[in-house]
Amino acid sequence: MGGFSIWHWLVVGILVLLLFGKGKFSGMMGDVAKGIKEFKKGMAEEDEAEKPAAKIEAPAAPASDAEKQSDKQA
Repeated sequence: MGGFSIWHWLVVGILVLLLFGKGKFSGMMGDVAKGIKEFKKGMAEEDEAEKPAAKIEAPAAPASDAEKQSDKQA
């Protein structure tokens, strides 16, 4: 006995719709879609958190007193 044919899947689909009803089935699929979206959003946020922060260069230190005196003498 090979795989399932299209007719097998069609019968299974009709039975699922009869058991759960159209409203419940579409609601369930909507919940699954929301779950997938939330999962992708969480993965994207995790990737952003792993990126290293940009380096911020410190401003130049003020000149020391010795450097100021040598500048005045020149």
